[in-house]
Amino acid sequence: MGEKKTFYTELAYLLGLVLLALGTALMEKADFGLSMVVAPAYLVHLKVSQSLEWFTFGMAEYCLQAALLLAMSLVFRRFKPMYLFSFCTALLYGFILDVWIGLVEHLPNNGLAAQFVFYFIGLFLCAVGVSLLFHTYIAPEAYELLVKEITAQLHGNIAVIKTIYDCCSCSVAVILSFAFFGLWHLEGVKAGTILCALVNGWLIGKFGARFEKNFHFRDAFRLRKFFT
Repeated sequence: MGEKKTFYTELAYLLGLVLLALGTALMEKADFGLSMVVAPAYLVHLKVSQSLEWFTFGMAEYCLQAALLLAMSLVFRRFKPMYLFSFCTALLYGFILDVWIGLVEHLPNNGLAAQFVFYFIGLFLCAVGVSLLFHTYIAPEAYELLVKEITAQLHGNIAVIKTIYDCCSCSVAVILSFAFFGLWHLEGVKAGTILCALVNGWLIGKFGARFEKNFHFRDAFRLRKFFT
């Protein structure tokens, strides 16, 4: 077996955000249902943008994540500097997401086959992005940070806890869809959302294992102490 190659954690952070945002934009383009993690924010975006046209998907993301970080602080009865950095990550992700959505909008959509391609590429890119974010010391988005915190508290398996969290998020999205757009009317939550909820944690675990098999993650800068 060859020696592992070096993968800098700072690069994992940036690449993870870019791939996660691109994957989300492609899944939104496919219209088969978004990732259950971002579906609640997407529904908030759809509802609020009916009155405020300038309220983008990216804005909904960091607003909802701010609320999640506040709730996490109250539940865990502590506030870490990492929570503040996590909000900064949410801001950066929201900006990148809006840029990708604007670019992906121009891709040709030639029917069902193209939608399938967009969906599955988006699904895999989201899993790769999250896996990379789990391999960096820089605070991830609130969603991933919550999974990491729960995993640390319970000493559990991150893939299992991620799957449980995804299913809970999917349920919240369904409730919001009914509340915003009427009973039995689903927006943003479709068959693709259910599939993503079932396989996303498994995919993240697989990609994580592959990364760890082939790469040694190390820091390029001595900044880790500021994120603990």
